[in-house]
Amino acid sequence: MSGAPSAELRHKTAAARLWAAQRFPYLASVLFASPVLWRPGLGTVSADRHWRLYIDPDRAAVWPVEVLGSLLVVQANHLLREHAERADALGISDGDIGYWSDAADAEINDDLVDLLRLPDDDKVVLPDDFGMERGRLAEEYFEQVRVEGAPRSSPERGSGTHGLPQPGEEPAPSEGDSKQPAVSPNQADLIRRQAASEIAAEHKRSGTVPAGLVRWANARLHSKVNWRRALAAEIRRCISDVRGQVDYSYRKPSRRAGAAPGVILPALRRPQPEVVVVCDTSASMGDERLEQVLAEVEGLLRSVGVGGLAVLSVDTEVHRARRVQQAAQVELVGGGGTDMGAGITAALARRPRPDVIVVLTDGETPWPAASPRGVRVVVGLLGERAPAAPRWARSVRIDDVG
Repeated sequence: MSGAPSAELRHKTAAARLWAAQRFPYLASVLFASPVLWRPGLGTVSADRHWRLYIDPDRAAVWPVEVLGSLLVVQANHLLREHAERADALGISDGDIGYWSDAADAEINDDLVDLLRLPDDDKVVLPDDFGMERGRLAEEYFEQVRVEGAPRSSPERGSGTHGLPQPGEEPAPSEGDSKQPAVSPNQADLIRRQAASEIAAEHKRSGTVPAGLVRWANARLHSKVNWRRALAAEIRRCISDVRGQVDYSYRKPSRRAGAAPGVILPALRRPQPEVVVVCDTSASMGDERLEQVLAEVEGLLRSVGVGGLAVLSVDTEVHRARRVQQAAQVELVGGGGTDMGAGITAALARRPRPDVIVVLTDGETPWPAASPRGVRVVVGLLGERAPAAPRWARSVRIDDVG
């Protein structure tokens, strides 16, 4: 349950935000985006992966404004640098939280800590603490931190740092629930883009932005990803897992049967993976998106090399389902609402059962609550503003048409 702060404490928090925004104007869009929730007994300031800030009112009441503002800057950096999403990609578990938090803190503190005033009882983590040079990424620090032994960070870390929900955090907001304060993945992406532009402009104007933020902004603004290659790589990764599952079978005799007359020996069998592509054909897709779907199916047929694909056309139901050898054989029929869960369910009912399901969608869809058992799901999100795919799926964001 959230506490009820005094008017004085609310004013102090507002002053701390202004203090932070004045000293780090390029972070203002991040600092003012997060709703504040009060958590007595938390002991610190934390953020969840939905950009909600949790503040212990008792600690905040005794901290100077610049200390509270410094803690807000630290949380803004965790959110800005996508530490929760990067932790997801690494598969961070509950046992890794302390190590990843140390690594994420080191990435922030390596050139920012001298500009902040943190609480005296805070354990400030620096790359020097585990024998690494400054200016590296959290992923690099993480590998070394685990070798060093016990983590140094305080345990009160929010999911905005490591991605794993913590006691006291509000549940994930429901779609369309405006009463539950949070920042959506689309909004977060826009805020990060705005912050990256402001960091780059401030660096050009004054040259006073910490180097780590400059590197982050340059990567955000100028990185170009070959998404066709990335999508094919994700699918190949799933397929290789299936192809690697070698087992014995009695369907054909072993080549070594002659060495043991009268004994039937099994032969090794390497299964051929079954790939099903679920194509979003809802009204929100439009002709250009549907053309892009066809282009992606053609690209998958060429680059993945699995001997044909089963392709389903789906809006809220399956309208066409057939195996194709080329994109010209695909019939994209639909035009209604959107439910890619219906396509995934239909794909699971096919025989042979799929090993990999690829979903090509604009992301404007509900998803199943959990990953289907025994099947890898890869989501190709069409357009840079497409809502994020569920965490249980591998996803690749595909550039806008044209």
